[in-house]
Amino acid sequence: MNRLFRLGPVLRARKAQEDAAKGAVIQSRAEIREAEALARRRHLDLVGSEAPNEGTAQAIVAGLVARQSLAAGLISARRMVDDAEEVNRERMAALADAAKRRRAVEMMAERHAATVRAHDLRVDQANLDELAVTTKARNAARGLA
Repeated sequence: MNRLFRLGPVLRARKAQEDAAKGAVIQSRAEIREAEALARRRHLDLVGSEAPNEGTAQAIVAGLVARQSLAAGLISARRMVDDAEEVNRERMAALADAAKRRRAVEMMAERHAATVRAHDLRVDQANLDELAVTTKARNAARGLA
């Protein structure tokens, strides 16, 4: 019986793929946090800027345009959050797939180890049976019964 599990390198590769997928998920979560922080800052900027209600017409128009620009920045930041969350969902799916593939090879390794253990137990039992039969035959030949 071959005691060596021949898919050991495949298992190591699958574990490495899963670790890489975990790293990608961690990175995407950091990107989500950064995008959310940017959205919060842009929201606070927008809330902090009030539309001018007095002054020259040009100043009022400039103030309104600035608020529209801040609002556009906020919308852009919220899209960044949505995009980062979508990337995170995709990476989570990739991680789940990598974990399933690793687990499949791990289960084969466990079955192989169980088969090797069962084979070893059978061989040990056969050796013990052989010793018992041999000892009994020797004692019978010597007349020791």
